[in-house]
Amino acid sequence: MTGKATRKKANLRDVAAAAGVSVATVSRVMNSPEAVSQVTRQKVQGAMDSLRFMPSAAARAISTGRTRFVGALVPTLDNAIFARYLSRLESQLGKHRLSLIVSTTDGVPETEVEKARTLVDIGAEALIVSGVTHDAALYELIDRGEIPAMATSCFDPGFAFPTIGYDNAAAALSALTHLSSLGHSRISVIHGPTETNDRTGTRVEALRRQPGGAELMFHLEPLSIEGGCNGVQRVMEARPDTTAILCMSDVQATGALYELQRRGIAVPAQVSLMGIDDLPGSAHTSPGLTTVHLPVSQMGIVAADALSSWLEAQALPEPVLLESRLVVRESTGRPA
Repeated sequence: MTGKATRKKANLRDVAAAAGVSVATVSRVMNSPEAVSQVTRQKVQGAMDSLRFMPSAAARAISTGRTRFVGALVPTLDNAIFARYLSRLESQLGKHRLSLIVSTTDGVPETEVEKARTLVDIGAEALIVSGVTHDAALYELIDRGEIPAMATSCFDPGFAFPTIGYDNAAAALSALTHLSSLGHSRISVIHGPTETNDRTGTRVEALRRQPGGAELMFHLEPLSIEGGCNGVQRVMEARPDTTAILCMSDVQATGALYELQRRGIAVPAQVSLMGIDDLPGSAHTSPGLTTVHLPVSQMGIVAADALSSWLEAQALPEPVLLESRLVVRESTGRPA
């Protein structure tokens, strides 16, 4: 088996010599093209093309003192809500010539600290975390390194970092109000872990504090389709006269719908069902899932713009509240 001979990679000096400009000019073309004339940019780009020059992120960081990437720490990539948010976040960061590296934490605070430290070690200029519950070591890391950091998926003006997100308590109460307005009073709530997920914890606590006259029964299950299925099993064992099931996520609500249908329980004729998230597939279940829309795509755009302003102009972001909204579909109706 034969292969091509290894060719020495061109560097900045080679490009500068070929274009007849200084190394500093080549660096400006790569990092601040607007500061260089079009003629010079074309000369440098032509030299790069002829030499097959590939800019090195490491070399660029040494030259400019910047890596131009930020790190995002999220609990999981299995949930479509995080995928939608990260997709829009990465796309919008790209418009500001910033890149994104994502690390998952499994919702474990100690893991989050380890992953954050790794991101900082490889040069992350800023960090984005989910929620407001974190290990003390994370705050120490960010404070010691003076690292710009923001929290998303929540809104808390008093938090240590700028927050960009929605009111999780209001989202849960909006769902409960909808079911109550239809006449439901025996409502079972299926939710995910609350100790390691403050967003879910806030929703559950809001319902406990303001049940609105309804008899609520809570069931803790994994944040998954299987968790929704298991939740329905527990609901029917504990309170077979339940007229509505409120899931704190569309993922669990989808599993709940499967299990209700498997048991021959008509939705919404016998049991109404709703979730919170408004995932893309929720409009296409049968029946369509009533839910509360969380503006995660908008959150990605706003977070990217705010972080760019912070890094480029040292403009500390203000907390931003994004509005959630009720989306009524066919899975809810009046109790039989």
